[in-house]
Amino acid sequence: MTLKEEFATRNFSIYGQWLGILSMVLCFALGIANIFSGVLILPFTIICLISSFVILFIEVPLLLRICPTSSSFDAAIRRVSTNYMRAGTYGVMGLVQWLSIIVKGTSLIAAAVVLTFTALCYALAGFKGQAFVGSKTLGGAGVAQMIV
Repeated sequence: MTLKEEFATRNFSIYGQWLGILSMVLCFALGIANIFSGVLILPFTIICLISSFVILFIEVPLLLRICPTSSSFDAAIRRVSTNYMRAGTYGVMGLVQWLSIIVKGTSLIAAAVVLTFTALCYALAGFKGQAFVGSKTLGGAGVAQMIV
């Protein structure tokens, strides 16, 4: 299935997965960009950077087989497998970045917006009863089994 065909399925979990990749890139870039924005914003910046790596493992399941990670980390990432769990995870990450506005308005707001949209896509997929469908482009639906 090509990327165009995946988007044509109108499954919100596919949209959420690709927005997750966008939020991963944004979290990493904005975390680096805001690292020297001040001492008070530093915890939010560090959380944003950590979130980018967590999102990477959530959205690209192939990496759990390739990268040497601990069994407890693998178990935690595997728990985030349903649409509702993903929506909750992205919702919490988005909320943390929204809270950074209290301290200082920075470009971390962009990460908060995209994380929130990602959470909404996964929540919509859950509410509509759509099963989670991983993008084949990102290592889902059999790609991981092909390398084993």
